[in-house]
Amino acid sequence: MSTNKKIPTPEEIEKEFQEFVQQKYGGSVRLINASAGEPSPEAEDEAPEPKKTFDLKFDLKPKEIKQYLDRYVIKQDEAKKALAIAVCDHYNHVRECHEDPAAAEADYSKQNIVMLGPTGVGKTYLIRHIAKLIGVPFVKADATRFSETGYVGANVDDLIRELVTQAEDTLELAQYGIIYLDEADKIATPPNIMGRDVSGRGVQIGLLKLMEETEVDLRAGNDVASQMRAAMEFQKSGKVEQEVINTRHILFIISGAFTGMADIIKKRMHQSKIGFNAEIISKTDDVTQYFENVTPKDFIDFGFEPEFIGRLPVHVVCTELGVDDLFYILKHSEGSIIRQYENAFRAYGITVVFSDCGLRRIAEKAIAQKTGARALMTVCEKVLRNYKFELPSTGVEEFVVTAEVVESPDVELKRIIKEPNYRRNTVMCEQVRRYEAAFYAEHQLQIQFDAEATALICERAIADEQTVKQVCDQLLGSYQHGLNLIKQNTGQSTFTFPKAVLENPDQILEEWIRESYTTKR
Repeated sequence: MSTNKKIPTPEEIEKEFQEFVQQKYGGSVRLINASAGEPSPEAEDEAPEPKKTFDLKFDLKPKEIKQYLDRYVIKQDEAKKALAIAVCDHYNHVRECHEDPAAAEADYSKQNIVMLGPTGVGKTYLIRHIAKLIGVPFVKADATRFSETGYVGANVDDLIRELVTQAEDTLELAQYGIIYLDEADKIATPPNIMGRDVSGRGVQIGLLKLMEETEVDLRAGNDVASQMRAAMEFQKSGKVEQEVINTRHILFIISGAFTGMADIIKKRMHQSKIGFNAEIISKTDDVTQYFENVTPKDFIDFGFEPEFIGRLPVHVVCTELGVDDLFYILKHSEGSIIRQYENAFRAYGITVVFSDCGLRRIAEKAIAQKTGARALMTVCEKVLRNYKFELPSTGVEEFVVTAEVVESPDVELKRIIKEPNYRRNTVMCEQVRRYEAAFYAEHQLQIQFDAEATALICERAIADEQTVKQVCDQLLGSYQHGLNLIKQNTGQSTFTFPKAVLENPDQILEEWIRESYTTKR
């Protein structure tokens, strides 16, 4: 009697997996349309869908990359240069290997990067924009989520699979991607650890394999859906085609604050300077100056494996940001958080204007939190949360974020809602400040209306139903030439305009010009 069992159909296999998953995990895990990608029996003879391909075209120069980064991240010039050079070296080599496979056999040390610097200085932002500029997939993860293979925690191989996902399953494109691992200083092995360190040294060893060159199976062993598809594929064809991705051309970048690293470097530098002419190293020295002198030995002393740090030849240092830096980010960066708030209010038909004094106060509050540029969002959200809640339900169409708004948001919100004249005056005063800035940008002459003059400009604009710009243009029509003459005679380029300038503009200008000839340098 025959003992052959009937071979199950794909539908029966899917049903069996569904029942297994339901029994093991309950309603928390579901497999949805798991066999949707399988061809129907009628389509078995049709040609398979061709795999997506990618043609790498990289022709950027280091200066071009830095100029692009300057639009989004301020300061960090040396870091941008180092990154630009390393990225160009890496992708020029990748392009060469792409065009001529024989070039891959030549000796080449991949330009993997380690970035040092405090939180919130733009490390992630830099790498994200580099990936965007080049057009390659980018995966960012925190090192603390990983553990050694076989232990509880994410597997570092998952980074490669996520890269494929970001590349929309275009394997060749994924093989040229960038993996960015933040908080990498947390996987350093403490010197006094006992037993196996699966989240420190184990992760380093796992990453080392990826950075050297290996092939990663795209079907994770713990992925039920992947295993089900493999079973169905085997049932259909009698074999399972292995899908792998090679990590040879993937650029790896790790970063962290590396707290304590400066002490290691300081100790080494101090020991090397012991003697009659030894320099005294201040405890208040800037950490950055020590990071700039970091060596592989310092990383090893910090807790990294020699083989691991040896695969990260490029060291990039990012400096801490100050109040002026955060102010510049808010005012000039293309990625400034205030653009987000402008869009949020615009959705309700409200125009929000950020004054310079308001931006500076935001920067001052943010710097006190010691989390770099990340704190800007925190401060803005705390200041403007009630504004986003209350103002869309009022008739307010425009308001200014002044220093007073940042300092006392709730008090100012009530005035903005209840006092239309106050709201209108603050908006017009800000328009005067912006006229002054535009005048400087066009003529390189710094003008400033004092408080009385500013108030008079606002009054005339309201009375004559004109804009602030129209009022100022009429008053200062002949001032550009006259102020330039004064500048030529005396070198003066900054001028404060009192109320008298608005009342007798021509007379005041003539007096100023005459005086400039008597004090001509």
